[in-house]
Amino acid sequence: MYHEFFGLKEAAFSIAVNPRYLYMSEQHREALAHLLYGIQVGGFVLLTGEVGTGKTTIVRCLLEQLPENTDIALVLNPMASATELLCTICDELEVRYLTDDLTNKALVDALYVYLLESHTRGRKTVLLIDEAQLLKPNVLEQIRLLTNLETTTEKLLQIILVGQPELKRLLERPSLRQLSQRITARFHLEALSLAETRAYVSHRLEVAGLRGPNPFSLTILERVHEFSGGIPRLINILCERMLLGAYAKQQTYVDEEIFRLAAQEVSGREMAPPKAWYQRMSLTQGVVALCMVMLVATAFWLGREFQGKDIPLNQAVTQEVSSADSLSSAESSELLVDAPEVEPVAEVEPQSVAVEEQIPAESEPEPTPIYWDRGFQQAQQNLWDHLQISDPGPLCAQTGPFACERQQLASWNDLREVNRPMVLSLLTEDKKLAYTTLIGLSDNKALVRHENNYLLVDWVELASLWQGQVYFLWRRPPAYDRPLSGGERGRFPAWLAQQFAKLDQQSKPLSQDTYNPVLKRRVQLFQAQHQLNPDGIVGAQTLRRLNEYLGLDELLLTDDAEFALWLNGGD
Repeated sequence: MYHEFFGLKEAAFSIAVNPRYLYMSEQHREALAHLLYGIQVGGFVLLTGEVGTGKTTIVRCLLEQLPENTDIALVLNPMASATELLCTICDELEVRYLTDDLTNKALVDALYVYLLESHTRGRKTVLLIDEAQLLKPNVLEQIRLLTNLETTTEKLLQIILVGQPELKRLLERPSLRQLSQRITARFHLEALSLAETRAYVSHRLEVAGLRGPNPFSLTILERVHEFSGGIPRLINILCERMLLGAYAKQQTYVDEEIFRLAAQEVSGREMAPPKAWYQRMSLTQGVVALCMVMLVATAFWLGREFQGKDIPLNQAVTQEVSSADSLSSAESSELLVDAPEVEPVAEVEPQSVAVEEQIPAESEPEPTPIYWDRGFQQAQQNLWDHLQISDPGPLCAQTGPFACERQQLASWNDLREVNRPMVLSLLTEDKKLAYTTLIGLSDNKALVRHENNYLLVDWVELASLWQGQVYFLWRRPPAYDRPLSGGERGRFPAWLAQQFAKLDQQSKPLSQDTYNPVLKRRVQLFQAQHQLNPDGIVGAQTLRRLNEYLGLDELLLTDDAEFALWLNGGD
């Protein structure tokens, strides 16, 4: 349908939970780490967040990372009595119980027998209750009593409560203080920040197969964040409506009018136009701006006051002070009458200076060379040429040699973090979209490739045009189609083990073809060493850093000496 109009293979902003579109922000990773930690130490684990902040996404990710020896009971509709909830738990774990004796004690006894048998077989049991804010206090108390099922060394049942912020307030009741004290790990999911909103939208477009420019400008994404409050579900709904609106107008970008119409459909109320710059200012910013205006006005007035006068300001002040101590006007007249006439001294004309000979005439400024391309395809070709990729073919296909990524970045530091030749999106002075191929980046200069030539550009000039979106490549491991989390087998884990064997100068890898706990621990050490989240998940970020360390990817040039080689045609 309209997805093909934007170069998408499928709907990028469906509200259905799809693991392929999983976007893990920093706080989502931290929340997942809290859940995994809580499962290991036992007791209660609490995850809360507003509607649509990604709690279900975290739960799905948790389920994928649970060890193989883990049994889990999922309770998705907790609006039941304590007895009905115990029945649901037994049904999930396939625990047998007598239907003629549905008392809480009988059900707990049957559950206890099952948990003891599972423990002797080396298995763990997890109870996960979603929408836990709907639980009644007496049901929560019954759940607390389940944590009393234990051996002399550990709890037999780990419990995860997932719910909206009302769950936090519910647990603050004095009657539930015993349960609250048993919570070993808790995390509250906040809404996405503006930077995370930009990255979230770019991530979903990339997964959906976007090949052209991002249809959402930075200004529109700011409006999206303002409207949605950073709630992923609202972002999805709004972006889907905006793409439909742009398709109806047959334009490949979203403008302010399309945003307002889409936001009105989603919210059911008329949207106000964006605030002017002075309306968005805080009180402190307004006072600072007013002071600046007053300073500029004062400087302008002083300049006009003394404009055209030959005496400098300090001399004029001196003359005024000396005149206050001078004689009165009458006495001054008498002295002037008695004084002899003095021949006026002829003014000596200063010797003329041949300005034309001393100051060379201004020459016409050389035109600034254009270093961008109007089309993304040409800039992409410049990147391929620099990387010496002669036949792109299925370059970025699922089985291709490279992974191609689009990201929305915010700063010079983010570019250095990517650390690869890349295509940057620009907005030129005439407000047209353009692209440039960045090859090198130092503190003050940027080396770009344009029409088979390498040009040096001031970073400040480039930064003023850069819109934040970048496109780059990194070498894909064999058979890599999704991140490793633990227990997977195949060519990808085998390759990973071999790379760490090279890194550690070991003749034997830590694993043959399985992502086992030993190899995962080695990955965590590598992640911690390189300032990555040490979660043991081998995804794109970890693989890019590993490629850098092993020299598998070409990186950005970083100093003027390297720039000079390319400017002079060297390799």
